[in-house]
Amino acid sequence: MHPSETSHTFQVDLRGLVDLLSHHLYSSPRVYLRELLQNAVDAITARQAADPGASGRITVRTGGTLTVTDTGVGLTEADVHRFLATIGRSSKRTAGGGLDGAGLDEARGEFIGQFGIGLLACFVVADEITVLSRSAADPAAPAVEWRGRSDGAYTIRTLPASAVPEPGTTVRLTPRADNADWTSPEQVLALARHYGGLLRHEVTVVTPDGGTHRVNETPPWERAHRSPLARREALTAHCRELFDFTPLDTIELDLPAAGLRGVAYVLPTAVSPAQRAGHRVHLKGMLLTDRAPELLPEWAFFVRCVVDTTSLRPTASREALYEDGTLSAVRDALGERIRDWLTGLAASDPSLLHRFIDTHHLAVKALARYDDELLRIVLPWLPFETSDGNVTLEEFARTHPTLLVTRSVEEFRQVAPIAAAAGLGVVNGGYTYDRDLVHRLPELRPGTAVADLDPATVTAHLDAVDPAAELRAAAFLAVARETIGVHDCDVVLRDFQPVTAPALLLDNREARHERTRSGLAAESDGLWADILGSLRHDTPRAQLVLNHLNPLVRQALTVAERGLAVTTAEALYGQALLLSRRPLRAGESALLNRAFIGLLTHAMHHTGTAAPGSEPRKEL
Repeated sequence: MHPSETSHTFQVDLRGLVDLLSHHLYSSPRVYLRELLQNAVDAITARQAADPGASGRITVRTGGTLTVTDTGVGLTEADVHRFLATIGRSSKRTAGGGLDGAGLDEARGEFIGQFGIGLLACFVVADEITVLSRSAADPAAPAVEWRGRSDGAYTIRTLPASAVPEPGTTVRLTPRADNADWTSPEQVLALARHYGGLLRHEVTVVTPDGGTHRVNETPPWERAHRSPLARREALTAHCRELFDFTPLDTIELDLPAAGLRGVAYVLPTAVSPAQRAGHRVHLKGMLLTDRAPELLPEWAFFVRCVVDTTSLRPTASREALYEDGTLSAVRDALGERIRDWLTGLAASDPSLLHRFIDTHHLAVKALARYDDELLRIVLPWLPFETSDGNVTLEEFARTHPTLLVTRSVEEFRQVAPIAAAAGLGVVNGGYTYDRDLVHRLPELRPGTAVADLDPATVTAHLDAVDPAAELRAAAFLAVARETIGVHDCDVVLRDFQPVTAPALLLDNREARHERTRSGLAAESDGLWADILGSLRHDTPRAQLVLNHLNPLVRQALTVAERGLAVTTAEALYGQALLLSRRPLRAGESALLNRAFIGLLTHAMHHTGTAAPGSEPRKEL
């Protein structure tokens, strides 16, 4: 050190640090009990590392004050000065409590806590903390009491060893009035079960009425069961108790390399892919989080998991998983396990596979896009919306060697009734994953052809109108083409089924994009208009196909008066727009209103002027 330099230490504002913990690191004050349980478990782990036969018990007593007592390694007076008087230092990082530095470093993998700030979390709910401890390494050594306050002041005193019946540590909290709810007997019992339900050591909560409650038990996947059926029933009961639903099936998870065991429960009802499930992750028995969507791949949104692991790393708050290579490997391995369960259902339980796909076909389609083996197995079961109804591709391809796939739901709605009547096989490719899967069908079913639907293909399958009939309709068609042409749409006349459909609007995505571009170009000026204009493509226009078999259309074709013909053409175009079920643009909505008003005006004028010699209309 330079002669002019002086050494100083940081002055820590403990109140500010506690505020930081409570409002920014931890999600809720309830974590205080988790930290106390965690410290107790680590103390027992440290003692058993030196004395494998030592008992491990944790007792939580509720009432006016809250105490947590463990039979762990305990602390000497030197340990208390070293660990409890230095913020941020962890007794699990340095020699102490009967273990030398090397031995404790080797044992660190067995500890839950790694950050040395657990005790500070208790100041979130209490103004005063008392730690009474007796070392297991030297039972004759005096017991030591450390009393700390949230303002940073603390006292240390020694007591006769006889003052503490056995080695271990007791932490006592004096709750603040504003956080009394978090330390009530009911809340403490609930929190102990929530966080410590899978701990390996006995955890007991003693309530003021003298009641003793064991809060942890061996998880059902680690118990011995008298039969596979009994094991399945135990797992199902565990799911109902934990997640409040009866699973469609259970998938046991076991990754020895990652020290992970648990179970995935298959949801009995469909969920949105965007609604990623929150999985429960325990770290060496202690609950880390019950909201861990990152545990599984995104496509596995149809299961809820509960696992216990020794290898995954927690974040600083110990309320989430740290994203690293280990978590990535575990996620891939668990995804592979769920995939194996799914592929195995085809051979082991086809009826369950059928129920699963009925419920979660979207998830299966998401996975099958990238998994050839799974696609081959589940394709016969996957439902698709087609012009023949909801059927599997396998069934649909038997009657339609060529499958036409729409790019959107709107396109399918436009052509499905007409395509079915014309014998075309059309699949709705507008739903998530469907179009990709249909295009992969020829790989699995040689001889099947798949193509994107082109409006010209549908038009080609519609019957041409008798030339004489088209000649008689020429005048109306000329007006209609002029009227509808301003909407980038051609008008043709065809015979097609069903007769009840007056018109069909064939409009592909490219045509819609070109109309949008043209509209924006017309509304813009300057450089932006020039840019949009340069993007113009010779895209096929939309087609309004009038059904010559429909009585309404036949009546419209006889209209000779130009004004009425214009209104009638707009009305037919508007009706076809509505049947397409796509959102209407402002100009299209105005067209519908204009056509309706025009027809209404014509009808009122026609009925209001009676023909010569005719009888006036009588009111009913």
